[in-house]
Amino acid sequence: MRAILLGPPGAGKGTQAETIVKEFSIPHISTGDIFRQNIKEGTVLGKKAKEYMDQGLLVPDELTVELVKDRLLKDDCENGFLLDGFPRTIFQADALESALESMNQKLDYVINIIVKKELLVERAVGRRICKDCGQTFHISFNKPSKEGICDNCGGELLQRKDDAEETVTKRINVYQEQTEPLIDYYTKKGIIVNIDGEKPIAEVGKEIVAKMRNK
Repeated sequence: MRAILLGPPGAGKGTQAETIVKEFSIPHISTGDIFRQNIKEGTVLGKKAKEYMDQGLLVPDELTVELVKDRLLKDDCENGFLLDGFPRTIFQADALESALESMNQKLDYVINIIVKKELLVERAVGRRICKDCGQTFHISFNKPSKEGICDNCGGELLQRKDDAEETVTKRINVYQEQTEPLIDYYTKKGIIVNIDGEKPIAEVGKEIVAKMRNK
């Protein structure tokens, strides 16, 4: 199973990714993880990526594609993968297709989680994360038993800086400008699966798995 997970910030991609990788026994691959791993291991590609990241710059498309392709060649991707956060642009999508062709592979599905902008902002702004264990809560949708305290480890719950309303709105706008064109791109290829991400989390997960197993 080779799939891509699309959806704006706050659509619940991380939560649904856990369900998908468990159900299909495939690795969850995000560009952020790839960057961090290569930098940690001191690879040639990792050193190049670090030069850009240290300057607060986006890693160029060509380098990002090389890093992703290198990751897809690892043994754990033999039975498939779930890409999250890549591709972000049409250029990256074309490059990914070329890379997969060179590996005699092709995508099975592109899962597109759809959520209205207003709800995305509400979800993100209300999110709280434990500073100790990383467990996620929400002030409206997934309240901790005790306000401000993690149910899992008792750590303090904090709001991430990038969950501030202004920042969230900006991230959503960037997604709409840069990444939404991919929806049309993959629709034309006949592999997109549109999912209503406003339903309860478990229901969304079941729908995704059912549609992915339908092929």
